[in-house]
Amino acid sequence: MKIYLKNARVVDLTGRLDGLFNIMIVDGRIQEIGTALGGNPVNYEINLQGKFVVPGLFDMHTHLREPGQEYKEDIASGIAAAANGGFTGIAAMPNTDPVVDSADVVKYVLDRARQSGLVDLHQIAAITESRKGERLSEMKDLAEAGAIAFSDDGSAVTNSQVMRRALEYSSMLNKVIIQHCEDPELTRSGSANESAETIRYGLKTQHRLAEELILARDLKLVEAFGGKYHATHISTSESVEVITDAKRRGLPITCDVTPHHLFLDDSILSSYDSDYKVNPPLRTKHDCEALVEGLKSGVIDAIASDHAPHAIHEKEVEFDAAPFGMIGLETTVGAVMTKLYHEQKMDIHKIASLLCANPRRILGLPIPVFELGAKAELTIIDPDCEWTVNPNEFKSKSRNTGFKGWRFKGSAVGIINDEKFFFSDRLR
Repeated sequence: MKIYLKNARVVDLTGRLDGLFNIMIVDGRIQEIGTALGGNPVNYEINLQGKFVVPGLFDMHTHLREPGQEYKEDIASGIAAAANGGFTGIAAMPNTDPVVDSADVVKYVLDRARQSGLVDLHQIAAITESRKGERLSEMKDLAEAGAIAFSDDGSAVTNSQVMRRALEYSSMLNKVIIQHCEDPELTRSGSANESAETIRYGLKTQHRLAEELILARDLKLVEAFGGKYHATHISTSESVEVITDAKRRGLPITCDVTPHHLFLDDSILSSYDSDYKVNPPLRTKHDCEALVEGLKSGVIDAIASDHAPHAIHEKEVEFDAAPFGMIGLETTVGAVMTKLYHEQKMDIHKIASLLCANPRRILGLPIPVFELGAKAELTIIDPDCEWTVNPNEFKSKSRNTGFKGWRFKGSAVGIINDEKFFFSDRLR
């Protein structure tokens, strides 16, 4: 199998390559990179006309719902959505049914992913048994079965002693703890951020301190007992400040943010559209601005979608009764290119770091490289492709996106992952 990419704007994060190159891929390996290739018969020849070719993107926070809720999403449809969104690798959270808290469930998920094959799926296992926050899971067995990290995402580990033990045991395995920062006593029955806007809308609210208190406590635990710690989907300006201070003091911590927390704020809840109900909730415009600044400064390490599929009938209820979450695998690149790249907040190298290198580095995974003989793992991005978000065109089983109807400029239009590839209808 030979794939020949002509006139590719190679985005090499090592700095060795810069400019337009032709790339020859043979049987899933990079055979040649240069300015004057060709001449031999190939299976696919694509003139990219200056489109970006970046190391394969990686989404470190997704929910694929299998096992247990395959009517929302399953591994095959989640992988198809990931490919359509430009990701060559994803990490799945463990809040399935049954919970991914045993080696058997880890092996089941990874075996199912291998059957689909197009996108590399990595499994994150639960920190505690059944995600109840009481007893640690069998971390060693889970790691040996293939788990790459630990999280009770959807719930915080609120017991300080349990979190201490989690940090200590996971550090022996060189795995990261991924915390969903939320004090449930401050969020119970709340659906939206507590602000002047949401109070005026009459929505049940949850206070921003719910995130900040758990985050501050966890950083104290990391300082005292060590461990690798990652705060996922941070959402407030105060969280950015706390993490900034902790990094200045040299704590081994990282964090990520979602596109919806970057680009949507709680004023949009005037529509009472439950697709905007997420956890943590959409915050204020000031928080959105602080999160973007955190990305630009390097305080925030990664962008992750928190892809959370729900069936239409589950979301088409009153706001307070709907489940939390929106899908994001197929809108992340478009949102980021539109709001960060085209508004000149950051260049494509920074974006590729946030969506490729940094997530993999946090999880201890190899980063794709543009080197002869290396596995071909790359994403093609057309920065000028203009398109309207239509959930009915998604590969995901679910339609609950807060970006429906948005006009994006920039799109992933293809991936190559070893000997497997996917090219979007938007590739022109």
